[in-house]
Amino acid sequence: MKQSTSCDALLVSDYMNGNEAALCELITRHKDRIFRFIYSKVYDKDVAEDIFQDTFIKVIRTLKRGAYNEEGKFLPWVMRIAHNLVIDHFRKNNRMPKFENNDDFNIFSVLSDGALNAEKQIIKGQVEEDVRKLIEELPDDQKEVLMMRMYRDMSFKEISEQTGVSINTALGRMRYALINMRKIIEKHNIILTN
Repeated sequence: MKQSTSCDALLVSDYMNGNEAALCELITRHKDRIFRFIYSKVYDKDVAEDIFQDTFIKVIRTLKRGAYNEEGKFLPWVMRIAHNLVIDHFRKNNRMPKFENNDDFNIFSVLSDGALNAEKQIIKGQVEEDVRKLIEELPDDQKEVLMMRMYRDMSFKEISEQTGVSINTALGRMRYALINMRKIIEKHNIILTN
């Protein structure tokens, strides 16, 4: 595993230094795993293909900008991009993704389901209230990034510009906000779904 990670880092570096073939090698190496991950969430080959393409368009843009700084963790980084694009797909289509385990579950996807009956609408209102209370318990810097991202739908680039911190810092704050929210949920035994 260590071997493949260091190879990925070399290929990323080669690509960023102008070797286009290095990217083909990276895509070939990881495409099956990434595609299977996407397909396991959307259960639609065409949609999975589109999200897979979008994932690598984002990867290429980030690498071309020189904004990649994942310290050799290429695959987890790409999987995170794919995961976010899956969430975006379901948000646009007002549907819930099929996440089997807690690590994949994004509490904000609960809040984006528009087609709800009256009972679920009440539960959704309660969930929103609970989520807002959870957010209030976060440190200010994490709360600020989370609110901008989730409620104002700002990109990490926009958040970075508005807060005056690097994109990586904004991403880190978002990550810690979600980790801290999960800890608060577990500590208080809060149930956010029906």
